[in-house]
Amino acid sequence: MALDRQLLLSNETILLRPIEEKDKAELQEICQNENLWKYFTQDLSVFEELEKWMNPALAGERLQLMIIDNSSGKILGSSGFGNYSLRDERVEVGWTWIISSHHGTGLNDEVKGLMLNYAFEVLKVKRVEFKTDVLNMAARKALKNLGAIEEGVLRSHTLMTKGRRRDTIYYSILIEEWPHVKRENDW
Repeated sequence: MALDRQLLLSNETILLRPIEEKDKAELQEICQNENLWKYFTQDLSVFEELEKWMNPALAGERLQLMIIDNSSGKILGSSGFGNYSLRDERVEVGWTWIISSHHGTGLNDEVKGLMLNYAFEVLKVKRVEFKTDVLNMAARKALKNLGAIEEGVLRSHTLMTKGRRRDTIYYSILIEEWPHVKRENDW
């Protein structure tokens, strides 16, 4: 089964829907906090970098989902599916960011719950993988709290903003772990 480019995932508080060209103006407005991009591969506070980040998703190379607040209709952040391999039955969840006002609110858990349900129960993958900057302790803690297993570090793996090369740490959840992860997170 292929990734559904018209995918809508939702719960009581949020809607996840694919990025659209029309999102650019609102994204440009909410992405101005430079601190959000410390561990991100691009500085989305810079318009040209925002466009570079959007282009692969708009071209269908990655399924980037906007996190929409159901009550206000405002964009709260984004997360995506990428590196999907039908043959290998795996997908990566990443490219995630959330506006500062919603850090620590449990929003990331809600987003990951919807995405993991889709990956394991609709796509029927055997593996969901995540990667982050080894220095991003908040993301690493969040992944462990979800139940993802740390797998290892790829040294000098990815070029970051301002020329820094990051060591990338990988995590995953396997299909046999999914029932436990789902139950522990009350999804």
